[in-house]
Formats: sequence, structure tokens, C-alpha cells
Amino acid sequence: MIETIWDLALQLWGLILTLRQTNIRVWDVIDILLMAIIIYRILSFMQKTSASSVIKGLLLLLCVAWISSVLEMNILSFLLRQVMQMGVLVVIVLFQPEIRKIFERMGTTKLNNIFRIRGKQESIESVLRHIFAACYEMSKNDVGAIIVIERKVGLNDFAVTGVDVDAIVSTEIILNIFFQNSPLHDGALIIRENRVLAAACMLPLSNNYSLGKDLGMRHRAGIGLSERSDAVVIIVSEQTSSISVAIDGMLKRNLDNETFEKLILSEVITSYNDRSRRKNRKPKVKSDVKT
Repeated sequence: MIETIWDLALQLWGLILTLRQTNIRVWDVIDILLMAIIIYRILSFMQKTSASSVIKGLLLLLCVAWISSVLEMNILSFLLRQVMQMGVLVVIVLFQPEIRKIFERMGTTKLNNIFRIRGKQESIESVLRHIFAACYEMSKNDVGAIIVIERKVGLNDFAVTGVDVDAIVSTEIILNIFFQNSPLHDGALIIRENRVLAAACMLPLSNNYSLGKDLGMRHRAGIGLSERSDAVVIIVSEQTSSISVAIDGMLKRNLDNETFEKLILSEVITSYNDRSRRKNRKPKVKSDVKT
């Protein structure tokens, strides 16, 4: 292990000496790497939203501008040059929702980490089992619902639009809240850690105009919140009795029970386990005792 680290250190030092001889500073390499990471993160983020189609349109426009310049198509080239001069303003207008989402996530602290439960993993799984059972029962009885599981991004701004509940998550609580004659039926239910934070909450509708016309207000509200946060949003359709999940602006529709549970467990439990392993990892101690 020590020899491997020493070899890597020697290779890194040799690279630094080579860069100095070619008049390329180490900071230039770091600068390029940082820009590559930033561009990769932006493209990865855009790929999960409707902005990907806009990016393709801009790339097509650039190709047309280059072709018109090569073929000396003066009128078209002049018009495209005028458009390019306003490029920054056009980008801001076109990507306003995505830019806002980036700044919202940058300004969000980790005070509301996903399921900050002091118990074991079984406590989290118990909460999810109650959610699963309630969703299956509501789907069976054609009851519509929106259940939001808060993760890193805090949802206080949306919780204040509803009614404070502050109760332990249970199947009965969820069913009573979304009972058709309940005053809390309309709106979303927000779950933080292992408790029901608020009910009858208003969620923002999605700005994605490419969504199918068959999607109702519940689905559009669920997608809208997932576009503005990292929350996991579960939607039970009152018309079709189907269960859907919205994550990062993407809607996974008409899920069967097995796929639904695997998806939620993957999104919630996996990240929790990863943090727990990093936190509880102990250094290995080499024993000198031979057996």
C-alpha cells in the first residue's frame, strides 16, 4: 500500500515537472478540470429536465449559423448574428426555471437530511411500509393522494401553505387525511424524518409544457415540486387508481407494487445506508498474532 502511494506521488511530481517545462502551470490543469466538472454537472442536470430539448435546438441553430456563413447566405447570416448578440439574455429567459432550481439547491443547507432517525434501518423501513400500505389501500378504493418524502432540500415554504400535523407516520393517519370527506383531502402530505409534517399543502405546478394532456393537477403538482427540490413525490390517481413517482422532474407512471417499492427503497434506504457505512467505518488493524 505504501509503495503504491509512493509511486503515485512520484508520477504526480514528474507530471508537475513536465508541465513546468512546457510553460503550462499546475493551476491551468486544475482550472481545466474544474471547468470540465462544472460543465459535466450542468449537462447532467439539464438532461433530467425539459431543457435538454432546448439545448438541442440551440445546437441546431449554431449549426445553421455556421452553414449559412460558409455558404455566404447573407440575409440568414445577418439575422442569426443579431440573435447571437442577445445570446445571454435568450439563455436566461429560456432556462429561467432551471437556473432558479440550481440556485435554490446551492442555497439549501443540510439541516433537513433524509430521515434523520436515531434508530436503526428498521425504523426507516417501518415508515416506508406504512406508506406502501396506505398507497395500496387508496389505489384499491380510487382515492387520490400526493405524499411527499422530504430529503436534503427543506420544504418549509410548502409546508406553511397547509395544516400542521406533527404526527408519527402510520397507515391509519395517511388514510384518514386522504379520506374523501376529510377537510385535509385536497393538497399534499409532507413527511419529514419519521413524522407527518403537514397536510393539505399547496405545491407548484410544473412548467414543463411537453407533459401529456392526460396528466391531472396532482401529477403536475408532484412533478413541479420534484423540479424544485430533491423530494420523492408519490401520486395516487383518483381516476385510474395507478401509482406514480416523481423524482428530479421525471415521472414514473403506472408502477406495479414490486417496482414501486424497489424504487422508493432505492431512493431512500440506499443513501441512508451509504452515509451510515461512511460514519461507522473503522480502520482495519493488522494483527501480529498468528493462528
